[in-house]
Amino acid sequence: MSLTLEQVSKVVDGEYHISDVNLTFEAGSFNVLLGRTLAGKTSLMRLIAGLDKPTSGRILVNGVDVTGVSVRERNISMVYQQFINYPNLTVFENVASPLRLAGTPEKEIIERVHATADMLRITEHLKKHPLELSGGQQQRTAMARALVKDAEIILFDEPLVNLDYKLREELRQEMRELFKTRHTIAIYATTEPNEALALGGTTTILHEGKVIQSGPTAEVYHTPDCVTSATLFSEPPINLLKGDVTESEVTFDQSAHFPLNQSLSKLEKGSYKFGIRPSHLSLLPKNDDDVELTVQVEVAEISGSETFLHVRNAHFELVLHLAGVHSYEVDEAIKIYIPIHKFYVFGMDEKLIHAPINDVRG
Repeated sequence: MSLTLEQVSKVVDGEYHISDVNLTFEAGSFNVLLGRTLAGKTSLMRLIAGLDKPTSGRILVNGVDVTGVSVRERNISMVYQQFINYPNLTVFENVASPLRLAGTPEKEIIERVHATADMLRITEHLKKHPLELSGGQQQRTAMARALVKDAEIILFDEPLVNLDYKLREELRQEMRELFKTRHTIAIYATTEPNEALALGGTTTILHEGKVIQSGPTAEVYHTPDCVTSATLFSEPPINLLKGDVTESEVTFDQSAHFPLNQSLSKLEKGSYKFGIRPSHLSLLPKNDDDVELTVQVEVAEISGSETFLHVRNAHFELVLHLAGVHSYEVDEAIKIYIPIHKFYVFGMDEKLIHAPINDVRG
C-alpha cells in the first residue's frame, strides 16, 4: 500500500497554501510533518483526507488516482488536537461509531472495540462518557476510534498538543510501539522538533506550503539541506554566525577566530554562515577546540530543569540550551564556549556545505 502526492498545489484567494508537493508514503511507515503554524501541515492533511481538493496535481493510493474521491469513500481516519468525541455516547459507542456507520456485524464490533481499547488501555472506561475522563483518556478514546476501523491511512493533526508533558511522552512511546506492528500509513503533524525526534520514522519539513526537506528523521536532523531546514529542525532555532575563511583560519570578528581544523580545511576562502545548535554551546570548556567568547546576558529563561540563555556581543546574538537552572543578571558579562567540531557550514546561498559528525545530544 502506498500514498503518493504528485505536484500537489492548493491555492486559496490567490495564495498558495500548498505549493508543488511531491511525496510518497509507504505501508507501515510513520511519517512526521514538521513546520511552524501556518506552514501547510493541516492543509496537506485535508487534501490527503479528501476534505479539500487540490488546485492542481494528483493524489494516488496504491497507484489509483483518488484526487476527486470524497472523504466518505476513502479509508482514512483523522485525529485532531482537540478531544473530539461524542459527549452523549459512552466510550464504547464512541469507539464503535465508525464500525456502526460501516454496517459491521455486532459481534465483530464488540471484538474490535475491546481489542482496540486494550491496546490503548481504556478498557476500564468503556462504560463511561467522555466528560468523565481525563484529557489523556479522552485523546486515547479519539485515537481508538481512528484505529478501530483499520484505516489504510491515519492522520494525526498535533494530537498531543493539549496534554501535559508526562502524558505526551507516554502517548508518544505508545504510538511508536503501536505502528511497528501495523501496515497503516501514519502521518503526524507537529510544530515541535523534539517531538519529531522522539517519534522517529521519516520527517518532512514544511515551510510556507513547500517541502523543504524529507527523509529519515535522524538524517534530516543531522544533515539539513539548508539554513531553513536547520532552523526549523532545532529548538531553540540553530544559532547562525557570519564568518570569513582565510588560508589558515575562520574569523567572526576581531575577538573570535580559530584555526581551520581538518574538516574545515577544504573550505575555499570567502564568507560563510556557520551554524551551531544551542545545546552545543556551554559555560565551561569541554573540548580542546572550544572557542572562548565573552558575551553579555540578555535574559535567562528557566523552564523546569532547563535554561535558555540569550546572550549577545557587538556582532551577533546567541542562545544557549543548558541543563539545570542558571540565573544571571541582565547585561552581566560571562564567557561561553563554542565547539568548532560542531559547526554546520552553509554558503551565502544558505545551502549546506559541511555537517558535523552526528552527536547523540543533537
